[in-house]
Order: sequence, then structure tokens, then C-alpha cells
Amino acid sequence: MKEDLNRLGLMEEEDILLDQAALTLALIDQPGTDLSLCDDLLDAIETRLDLVGRDAETSAERADAMSAVLVGEFGFEGGADTYDDPANADLIRVLVRRRGLPVSLSILWVAMARRLGWAAHVLDVPGHVLVLIGGEADPVIVDPFAGGERVDADRLAAMLEAFGGTGRAVTRVAAMPNRAVLVRLLQNQASRAEQAGKGRRALELYERMTAVAPAYAHAWWEKARLELVDDRVEAARSSLSSVLEVTRDAGLRERVASMLHTLPPA
Repeated sequence: MKEDLNRLGLMEEEDILLDQAALTLALIDQPGTDLSLCDDLLDAIETRLDLVGRDAETSAERADAMSAVLVGEFGFEGGADTYDDPANADLIRVLVRRRGLPVSLSILWVAMARRLGWAAHVLDVPGHVLVLIGGEADPVIVDPFAGGERVDADRLAAMLEAFGGTGRAVTRVAAMPNRAVLVRLLQNQASRAEQAGKGRRALELYERMTAVAPAYAHAWWEKARLELVDDRVEAARSSLSSVLEVTRDAGLRERVASMLHTLPPA
């Protein structure tokens, strides 16, 4: 499994297939699981989407086809009633239960669209995750967690205002690189684990994060913090040094230097 994580960390951004990468991450917690059932389901979704969306040329038509297949036929929806259940961030279990978090469902939607050669991206919205279908000419934004509902400019502005108050610019919404999407998936699991008092589980997830996205400074910082809680001083020292290697953020570098200064000598 460690080899699979390291392989993900070394892959070029454009070579990462979101559905397969998310299954790889889920398999770590379910070793020995036969992924053929998951692959068969993904193939079945692709086949139906190819048929239903065969004549879909505009982004709106493609969004409608995806909603008809993923929601209408296969029943994927947001796990609102069990939002904090770790299963909602595990793609193997998402495929079985047909329930998920915004990020796991967005991974499914984007992966299926890309299988057909349709332009699709996961959108980083403060406090939420959405999906953009189409290119610059006719983009459509949908909310997989809400059954693929269309998100227009007014609703998007309302979401941003609800998250941070008035004046928050819509330009903060950005398409996420594939690796950042995987980090977001793992971050959801790590934060929930720590909230549940499972610090070592959270540490495991941050370790996975640093393997998948070694240039992501925040993961190294959180890993160091939890290593210190676990009294693993030398491991924390190494993680903090990794932060300095991958970030040029002056504020973060200052915080790291300060923490390193407080550690006992090696």
C-alpha cells in the first residue's frame, strides 16, 4: 500500500485518474477488498452515461444526462443524515451505499464525465465542493451533494456570503488540481477523526496526505503537530523540516522555525 501511495505522489498531475486514485486510498483501510465490483459499477455508469448523453453537446445537456444517470438511475446522493460518517469519504463504501460527502460525490461525477472526454472539474468553494461541467464558453456548475442541482451565479454568491459574510468575491471559486482533490478527501477524514478523539487515526491520514501530495505544506505541519502530541519528537522535527523545504510562505516558515526552536536537542 505504501508503494501505491508513493506512486500517486510521483505521478504527473494530468495522469491522476480521480476515481482510481480515490479507490486506492480507500483500499488502504480495507485491505484484501476485491475492487472488481467497484470497477464493474463504474464501467456500468460509464456505459449508461455514454448512451443517455450520446446526443448531449452543450454543457447543460451533459449536466442533465449526468444527473439522470448518477442520481436518477444509480441513486447517488448526499449523505446528509450521516454527514460525519467516515464511510461518506471512502469511495469503496460510497459506491456500495450510494451516499457520500460533497468531495467524494464530486470525484465520481468528474471522473465519469472525463471518461467520456467531457470537460469537468472539481470546484473549491469555501465550505463546500461543487462540479463545473464544460469549458469557458458554456460552463455549468452543479451540486452533486444536492442531487446534481444547478448552481447559478445568484446561488453561488449566496453560498459564499453564507460562509463568510458579505463582500466575499466569487473569484475565490477555483478549479482544483487532481492532487488537491485527493488532499481534500483525506482532509475530510482526518478532521473528523481528530474531532472524534482519534488522534492516531488522524496522524495516519496526514501521513497518507504527505505521501500523495509531498509539496502540500499544511499536511506536513499537521503531521508534525500530531507527532508531538504522540511524543514523537524526531519524527516531528523531520516533518517540520519538510515544511521548510516545500513552502515559501513567510508566516508559516516563521511558525515552523519557532516550533523547531522549542524542541529539545536531538
